[in-house]
Amino acid sequence: MTVVERLYERLLEGFGVEDLAIPAAYVKFYDNREIVATAVLACHVDEETIMACQAARHAAAGQSVYLTAANIGCIAAAITFGLVDQNQTAPLIQPPRLYTNLMQAQSGQGDDFVPPAPKDFTNGEVYACRHTGRHEYCLFGPEDSGRFKNQAIAAQAIKQMAAIQPPTMQGVFIFAHSFNEVVIEPDVVVLSVRPVELTRLLQGYQYMTGTAVQAHMNPLRAVDADLMVRPYLTGDINISPYCLGSRAVARFETDRMGIGIPFAEYKILLEGLARSIQGYPFKKYLRAP
Repeated sequence: MTVVERLYERLLEGFGVEDLAIPAAYVKFYDNREIVATAVLACHVDEETIMACQAARHAAAGQSVYLTAANIGCIAAAITFGLVDQNQTAPLIQPPRLYTNLMQAQSGQGDDFVPPAPKDFTNGEVYACRHTGRHEYCLFGPEDSGRFKNQAIAAQAIKQMAAIQPPTMQGVFIFAHSFNEVVIEPDVVVLSVRPVELTRLLQGYQYMTGTAVQAHMNPLRAVDADLMVRPYLTGDINISPYCLGSRAVARFETDRMGIGIPFAEYKILLEGLARSIQGYPFKKYLRAP
């Protein structure tokens, strides 16, 4: 049994109820100086591109995914993860990316469609597609409002989203707790929880630390920026109600929220769950079990 498997068992035990399942994904960042294990490279999917939120879903279901600039399905996540330069002016054309494929499908331009470059995401042009007149960048047809009122507001919002820039990463491994081909300590643990479970997690963490969790939430880039990169860069827990892509494409359930936990804080949280189980009786929370 791996370390993360043992810790996952402790996580479930900390709630004190039977048959509880909490989808979990473990995140390891590999910078350009590191050697990536062969077993991790074997999890690189070449047949299709995968969005970060989809990879988290796959990992929770037991399928680990290694994402690089070659197979990531979302340009925004490629920026967030530090796989590409946020100001790159050339689009990531090959292979076709899942997110920009949605744009192409509604654009009516067919093979003449040119996907937006990373710079077009960074400067807000993509997310204010209605305001900028770039209707080919819409996702939901000609009536699409865009994600923000105008380009200035879009650019302001994007600046607040965590990102590893300049790019220094060669890949991000999003893996299941059952992955045991090689020993890996994750940088961040991402759990998909009901609000009632989130309550108990925060209680366990604060039992040990007394530290309030201050959520930094965005309507976009929730899984990659808010739940993975922000905890990685700050060392702090963050929570998110998920975002457009994770809800509409990765299909996260309506009753779930995400919590991203740096691995060091995860171990503290688990100790707090165990030690506070009699003070915070999860079984008594309405419809919790």
